[in-house]
Amino acid sequence: MSIDLIIGLTKAFLVLGLLLTNTILLIWLERKLVAGMQSRVGPDRAGPFGILQTVADAVKLLLKEQILPLKADRAMYLLAPILALVPSFLIFMIIPLGPSFDIVLQGENVTVDLVGANINVGVLFFLAISSLAVYSVVLAGWSSGSKYPLLGGVRASAQMISYEAAMGLALVPVILYSGSMSMQDIVQSQSGFLSSPIPMLNSIVSFIPKWNIFPQFVAFAIFFIASVAEVNRAPFDLVEAEQELVGGFHTEYSGFRFAMFFLAEYINMFNMCAITATFFLGGWLGPTFSNILPPIISAFMPAVWLGVKTFSLLFIYVWIRATLPRLRYDQLMELGWKRLIPISLVWLILSSIVLGVREFGLPWS
Repeated sequence: MSIDLIIGLTKAFLVLGLLLTNTILLIWLERKLVAGMQSRVGPDRAGPFGILQTVADAVKLLLKEQILPLKADRAMYLLAPILALVPSFLIFMIIPLGPSFDIVLQGENVTVDLVGANINVGVLFFLAISSLAVYSVVLAGWSSGSKYPLLGGVRASAQMISYEAAMGLALVPVILYSGSMSMQDIVQSQSGFLSSPIPMLNSIVSFIPKWNIFPQFVAFAIFFIASVAEVNRAPFDLVEAEQELVGGFHTEYSGFRFAMFFLAEYINMFNMCAITATFFLGGWLGPTFSNILPPIISAFMPAVWLGVKTFSLLFIYVWIRATLPRLRYDQLMELGWKRLIPISLVWLILSSIVLGVREFGLPWS
């Protein structure tokens, strides 16, 4: 067995285990946080502090009967949950968790990239796969043979078109500012601290990390709002909308097939927060305390910093869900087409002008 194959299989199994374990923690954490914000107790029976409640729910869904509606398109009905789950794993494969390191494997020195797949067009891969995942919602709604799931699927297609455009436009200034579409290069471009052409300001900004959120704060806001809509989280969860659509696109799904949709939603939520941290918050960059901590702990500090940034953004996701009511459909469309897309286009033009002047100077100079 070749070294590259061993490393690839190891990364794939580690990513699978990490995402499944993380989903259990994330669902429990959201239930506890929302309960605290709404003056409730939350899960407290299964396991310490109710942490095994998610495991109990997973076992229940695995043992429930699988239902196939009479009017369903069998092939598309069965394909939709798979199409929802697989892209969520693929997106996490391109997120860098730390710097490269060297190991000795089969008597050879091997450089291992701490990322599932280090591809030089990672941004394009992310946009392509994230848009592909939405088709699972459309297929699930259409193939169920019921009008309420169909309405959820139609809503999902309109929401995808609206917010995918804003998300892609928000990333273009980041690509221009970083000079690369590689996720690793984007992280490396954010190393160090800010500097100012005005000497008097250097003493102030020299303590601020050179993260993209500071020069690209408008792009960050647009991308974050679009990412919430992309994973169908409140207040953009019109594709589910249980008050009006019973359960939306997954109304006719039960048991393990429903669990696949549920699992994909939380993995995508974690992915979006990790992607946002990578693009705008420096990714895994942060002090490793190599002079204070033991070497083995210091080596894991980059992944710890990425986790801290990711879970900080996840807390905002949960906070939004516990605070804001669901938007109306016309408000959803208006925010996407009349607000986010025009603002992202204006910001792209301004960013291009500033970067052009910084690179080539003023036209008349």
